[in-house]
Amino acid sequence: MALAGCTLPAGAGSDASPTNTPFQPLAPTETQSAPEQPPQPTIWLSPDLPEALRQSVSLPSDLLQSDGAEAADLRLEIGEDNVVSRWVYALVAPFPTITDGVSLDALQDAWAGGTVEAFAGQPLLMDAETYGAFEAWWGAPANGATEILAAEALLDEAWARGTAWAIVPFEALEPRWKVLEVDEESPVRNDFDLAAYPLALPISLNGDSSLAGEISLAASNRDAGKLTVVVMTGVTALVRATAATMESEGLLYPARDIGAWLIEGDITHISNEVPFAPDCPPPDPGQSGLQFCSQPEYMDLLEYIGTDVVELTGDHFRDWGTEAMLYTLDLYRQAGLPYYGGGVNIDEARAPLLIEHNGNRFAFIGCNAKAPGYASASEDQPGAVYCGDLEWMKAEIERLSAEGYLVIVTFQHEEYYTYVPQPFLLADFRAVAEAGATIVSGSQAHQPHGLEFYGDALIHYGLGNLFFDQYLGSPDPVNTRKAFIDRHVFYDGLYISTELLAIEFEDFARARPMTPQERADLLTTTFAASIW
Repeated sequence: MALAGCTLPAGAGSDASPTNTPFQPLAPTETQSAPEQPPQPTIWLSPDLPEALRQSVSLPSDLLQSDGAEAADLRLEIGEDNVVSRWVYALVAPFPTITDGVSLDALQDAWAGGTVEAFAGQPLLMDAETYGAFEAWWGAPANGATEILAAEALLDEAWARGTAWAIVPFEALEPRWKVLEVDEESPVRNDFDLAAYPLALPISLNGDSSLAGEISLAASNRDAGKLTVVVMTGVTALVRATAATMESEGLLYPARDIGAWLIEGDITHISNEVPFAPDCPPPDPGQSGLQFCSQPEYMDLLEYIGTDVVELTGDHFRDWGTEAMLYTLDLYRQAGLPYYGGGVNIDEARAPLLIEHNGNRFAFIGCNAKAPGYASASEDQPGAVYCGDLEWMKAEIERLSAEGYLVIVTFQHEEYYTYVPQPFLLADFRAVAEAGATIVSGSQAHQPHGLEFYGDALIHYGLGNLFFDQYLGSPDPVNTRKAFIDRHVFYDGLYISTELLAIEFEDFARARPMTPQERADLLTTTFAASIW
């Protein structure tokens, strides 16, 4: 017992050995794994899509682009399945082309290597991007059916070849192209049907539709809200046999067959040379003198055709005296018809008429260039503007152009009876084109004259009559029965196209659209007389 009481605790002495605690294994703990994440959704943008369309695509942050179509949840591609966009292309040719259009069947036949007379054996020209899009849509073309050129080379090459046609995107249109119909549809018209147009490339979004809600992209490269059609016309003079026919057949009779073309314009221009007068005598079809007036009720015709702009540069504005001119100006104001080229005095007559439509800004300005001036306005007398020295007009055109206006200049100039533009017209028309005019149009001609692209401007030296019996006793009664109505097309502040509408007079008051053969003959004659 004594020994037990003296026992030292373990480790208390230098010779003591430690006592080890037996190993006790730890209880197993449950491993916490991260929750499995669903794969991030993806979308594939076909490489055949137009680049401008690709640039317009906006994707939500959680939707990634895929390198391939097969694994993607969504596919933005060319096809008709789930159309979300239609990209508009145009079939085009050099402006002095007689053919107006083809069927889609003919176009696709040419693509497949068939012989189409209208194509004159030429391949369809296009840039590489357009080729890729149509190859994805229509399949590979036949060897030699197409030719790929740089986009900037297409126009010059087509003009150099003369008969070559091309396919270009709508945004690449410019005035030296003639836009051709396909199945009678044209993208430069106001009645354009996007869904029905054969060259509206369908873009579809296919795959998991639940992922498509936050994707945005351009619905088209053609926005109708940026388009303006300006319809320009030639001589209107509601007098003599024209007026007599209106009295017997109805005041709207002259527009019976061509009124729709005039009404369709967003801005329709009428050059009415003659004043209205309350004391105007009944019309005389055989009137020998050249002093004219019109019955006030003939305004019904101008309003019916949708006149938006009245030009007052005509020779006969003063024929019935000062009171008739002032009465006429008041009629226009009451009807809400703005005018230019004439007015209550020289200041009003020279003032440009400014109009804005769909974001396109226009300035109309004009004058009478017949020396020594017809019906000329002064500081205290109404009348038309005498061109005289064009310096004032050129300065005004330069100012308006610099301010962003599309300037449309019209002349009441010397009259002659030939298609070929004469030297005295060339000088004045080209001078205002050099100053910055976009369109220069001759309102004086009683038969069609030729055209010219001069710098960035289109000059049409004379359109012919709209409502006038000029071929009564005319030195050229065959050609004074023919005329043009010009449809100038503007888009997003740019001039992009012109369509020449051809008319033939059936009698002294009423014109009708030409037949295809009549139109082809007139275009052939006019283009041969033009300056290209």
